[in-house]
Amino acid sequence: MKQKIYSGYNSYKKIYYILKGLSPKKIFLVTGKKSYFLSGAKNLLSKFINKYNYFRFYDFETNPKLEYLMNGINIFNREKCDIIIGVGGGSVMDIAKSISILATQQGGLEEFIKGKISLKKRQIPSIMIPTTAGTGSESTHFSVIYINKIKYSLAHYSLLPDFAILDPFFTENLPPHITASTSMDALCQGIESFWSTNSTEESRIYSKQAMKLIISNIIKNVNNPDTISREKMLLASNLAGKAINIAKTTAPHAVSYPITSYFNIPHGHAVALTLPCFIEFNNDVSLENLQDNRGIKFVKNRMSELFTILKVKTANKAKDKIINIMKKINLETRLSKLGINRNNIDVIIENGFNPQRMKSNPKLVSEKDLRVLIDKII
Repeated sequence: MKQKIYSGYNSYKKIYYILKGLSPKKIFLVTGKKSYFLSGAKNLLSKFINKYNYFRFYDFETNPKLEYLMNGINIFNREKCDIIIGVGGGSVMDIAKSISILATQQGGLEEFIKGKISLKKRQIPSIMIPTTAGTGSESTHFSVIYINKIKYSLAHYSLLPDFAILDPFFTENLPPHITASTSMDALCQGIESFWSTNSTEESRIYSKQAMKLIISNIIKNVNNPDTISREKMLLASNLAGKAINIAKTTAPHAVSYPITSYFNIPHGHAVALTLPCFIEFNNDVSLENLQDNRGIKFVKNRMSELFTILKVKTANKAKDKIINIMKKINLETRLSKLGINRNNIDVIIENGFNPQRMKSNPKLVSEKDLRVLIDKII
């Protein structure tokens, strides 16, 4: 089934027709503890969801862990639910998507998550309704789960939700610092998917559209938002999600996970911290460290095109542009200001240097390279 996306203000009302068509016996509603209320989602969605039996699951934290997932699956099966609706940010959608595919699998959860057992096609209909503009998880076939502070990705074509509803109203009550972090996540996804070794012509179209929308709207949407900026940022987030769904993310995302799990830096902020340095790093690619089999000229052209999108002429100016955006939306750009010092570099490298994840980066990244890059932003 091809994903159906409804977008724009009042698109939340489409849930009525979706549920009518699916005729669920019992809905498994996955939400944040507070965001479901603060976003206004409960007020607007209840009149449709209350027509059906449902169980609301919110007993988990940001960056969902295996134990939360196990609990969710047990409750889903105990309650005999037959459809999943995820209403929230990236973590809510990650756990909702994970339950949607794992609840009907036969085998140990950890083995599926670590890729030791192949997943079978998802059997449970899923609907995702983001309340942040950033992760784009509503349009990817991935979901993230942490085991002992290590990030794992479930990946299966059927993890792509059946329906996504992008109603900007649900992002209107987001605090500025969350809007800033999730917005940078979307920008990083747009840039990383653009230079990824897995990029395609289709993914780069999504990447470019996302980046252009974000560059034009991110500062306003954090500091002085209106209905137009919110709508454009939610669309940009979705486009960036579609881009990484094809191209995947690269080095900045790989390095971000231990920064989040060990030092509690929000995901989007954690990714953005290393992005400026990686722009310069990747632009300095040579035949000796090239990882993209389409050749050095291809990578150089993509970097040049990226600079044009960012409205700059050089890698150094592109780096400065990202740093200036972060400063204007009140995101710290130095690790030391976030409580991370040189004594912590080993922890980041040990848990953030994953050769498999680094393969999508256009330039080969060594542990030594990574140490130098992290040291630059201390």
